[in-house]
Amino acid sequence: MTTPPMISTALTQLTGVEHPIVQTGMGWVAGSRLVTATAQAGALGILASATMTFDELEQQIIKVKERTDRPFGVNLRADAGDAAERVELLIRHGVKVASFALAPRRELIDRLKENDIVVIPSIGAVRHAEKVAAWGVDAVMVQGGEGGGHTGAVPTSILLPSVVSAVDIPVIAAGGFHDGRGLAAALAYGAAGVGMGTRFLLTSDSAVPEEIKQRYLGFGLDGTVVTTKADGMPHRLLRTEFVEGLEGSSGLSRLVPTMRRSLEFKKFSGLSWPAFLKDGLSMKKATGRSWAQMSLAANTPMLLKAGLVDGDTEAGMLAAGQVVGMIDDLPSCEDLVDRIVRDAADQLRRAAAQLIG
Repeated sequence: MTTPPMISTALTQLTGVEHPIVQTGMGWVAGSRLVTATAQAGALGILASATMTFDELEQQIIKVKERTDRPFGVNLRADAGDAAERVELLIRHGVKVASFALAPRRELIDRLKENDIVVIPSIGAVRHAEKVAAWGVDAVMVQGGEGGGHTGAVPTSILLPSVVSAVDIPVIAAGGFHDGRGLAAALAYGAAGVGMGTRFLLTSDSAVPEEIKQRYLGFGLDGTVVTTKADGMPHRLLRTEFVEGLEGSSGLSRLVPTMRRSLEFKKFSGLSWPAFLKDGLSMKKATGRSWAQMSLAANTPMLLKAGLVDGDTEAGMLAAGQVVGMIDDLPSCEDLVDRIVRDAADQLRRAAAQLIG
């Protein structure tokens, strides 16, 4: 196979990766296996640390470093009680990129940048992008409403150019991307690259159970739904029987299962009761959730684990972007990145050929 063309952007220059493609930090999905495969393919792989204990995160970082010498990143929960300790872990191991689902505190940004770690928070509104840009982050990832997991209502086609016009740092587009046409379109909008979650979940390098991957492939463009019944925040999920039941359930009927799964997550995380409560209070302050929403927040990781790790769709959720309806195969990360870059280059050449004068 010939070497794919090089598309140099502010993202590739900033992070040292070959191709302007990011595998996003999906909880229970983005472990060392997927991140290594992504890095070896020349894209930016991101470890998802929110569903890992501190020790598990260190072990996963070490595994990636043993398998590749290429750049990779770690996604951190900015509102986690041990966020500062996890930042020091990244520094100690020389991780190239720190990404965040919420805006990190300014002192965390400063600490990371002092140690030459690239800081890339995800944002869902222009005002959020402007705020973190003023705080000194290196780039932002913009996820439009098409994206899976927690998402907003503004589509990528509107949110992306709005953010590109508002800030003078690189912008990575996420939400609705899966092929070279999408990468070419994002670059035309002014983005420095694309972030993809569902597309990387549906690769042969993903550790998600094979039967679950096949379940994903069976859904069409109408196969997802945005619900607040999972954790009180808009969450795009596959429209499984479990999620359909969740949508039609009452708050009272969800109370006992929610409390049980919250306790399961506390046990899984290894946190003491004081640490667990401190973490919850930190999340509440950072997100502005009500106590009712907070009671659901710890519920989500175990529901996602049931589906994505245990393969039990009758007791778990499967996060997915709308783009799931456009995907029909399970390539390796290497093959996926190669064909996306080749197709994007062809799309850009065809577009440039239409210029007159």
